[in-house]
Amino acid sequence: MAVTIAHSGPFKEAPKRSVDGLSAPAWLRRIAAALFALALLGGGYAFVLAQVSGDRGIAPTASSSDAEVRGIEVDERGDTALDARDKAWRKAQREAWSRLGGPPVSDGQLAGMVSSIVIQQERIGPKRYIATLGVIFDRQRASRYLGGAATARSSAPMLLIPVTASAGAYTTFETRNPWQRAWAEFNPGRSRIDYVRPTGAGGDSLLLTYGQTGRRSRAWWRTTLDQFGAADALVPIARLDHQFPGGPITGTFTARYGPDSRVLETFELTAESPARLADMLGEAVVRMDATYEAALASGKLQPDPTLSLGSSGDLDPAIARLVQIGRAIQAREAAVAQAAQGGAPPQSGAETPVTPGPPAASVNSFVVQFATPDASAFDASLSGVRGAGGVRGVSVSSTAIGGTSVMSVNYAGSLDQLAAALRSRGFAVTQGANALAISR
Repeated sequence: MAVTIAHSGPFKEAPKRSVDGLSAPAWLRRIAAALFALALLGGGYAFVLAQVSGDRGIAPTASSSDAEVRGIEVDERGDTALDARDKAWRKAQREAWSRLGGPPVSDGQLAGMVSSIVIQQERIGPKRYIATLGVIFDRQRASRYLGGAATARSSAPMLLIPVTASAGAYTTFETRNPWQRAWAEFNPGRSRIDYVRPTGAGGDSLLLTYGQTGRRSRAWWRTTLDQFGAADALVPIARLDHQFPGGPITGTFTARYGPDSRVLETFELTAESPARLADMLGEAVVRMDATYEAALASGKLQPDPTLSLGSSGDLDPAIARLVQIGRAIQAREAAVAQAAQGGAPPQSGAETPVTPGPPAASVNSFVVQFATPDASAFDASLSGVRGAGGVRGVSVSSTAIGGTSVMSVNYAGSLDQLAAALRSRGFAVTQGANALAISR
């Protein structure tokens, strides 16, 4: 039996379901876009979290003003292991006291001044004790024997940014490294440098990078230093070269400071093996601290005045002279324009600025070392330098009768001109980087 279905026109497509008036495809597209945005936000958060989390941050382990001596090697025998250890610790205390230059005292007095013994390495046998120790003396108890003047800090707060260069990579706080650890374990209590030592945790690894040490923008530096309460920056760089795996390591150390990355000293040390790397880096830290202290004593290590937002500071004499010239030219042009508008030439009696001459030489400060075998040589050297042409002032930074003293000379000219002026006064002059050494 045949069934026929009649229709009056073409078949029509059934309408699509909708949600809140939106067609199904548009609704799905919006849901997909929202999920994609959430995924991007989650990925960005995970990226930033990965940049500041992980194995970072070494807090300074010693920051007191106690007197500390490290790297004392002992090897003692005794009836028992405990007896050998006691003998070794007493020997380490005596040697540490001797290194500090303390007067002769008894073992009982010495033990009363020791606050702690730091065990760097040790090997214990049944009747033998071999170790590398550090001894920390309490400042209050030892100051009457050693004096308290050496513990005074006299530098401005300096932000410390240790840089490690190895295998072509320069790192600061991105990962924990031996150079950062060496500075964290250093006790600056007796140093004249006021170190501001970041831990490297949190956002420090993003802010204090090797790229920051090469910036010249004072605005960047002001912002960074303000966050850490520092006045300037110290950048000790350690370049580590491994000769072969497990072999000797050569370290090239450079002491830099300031936003212009000025170099104070470069030296090399060698570790016999990776096991001796920490000892080499500890020695390098002590030597760099001495370098910064010497720079502070000579007047080199001073906060850059351009990093201070609050201090106006005096203009450089040459810049001040140029400002005066500019103002004089503007005043003369204004007088000529006013006379032209009045229809009469400027009166001869009016105070019309004349064309200024060339700018005066700027006054610079230079460090001059001079041999002082006795007091008469000290006085003669000061008189000779003061009498040199162009010298505006002389101040003594360090006095060492029987050695070499240091003075700071304010001179209207360059270092070469100062050297020539001193040679004309009969001095033998040796010229260095922004410093002179003179003798007769």
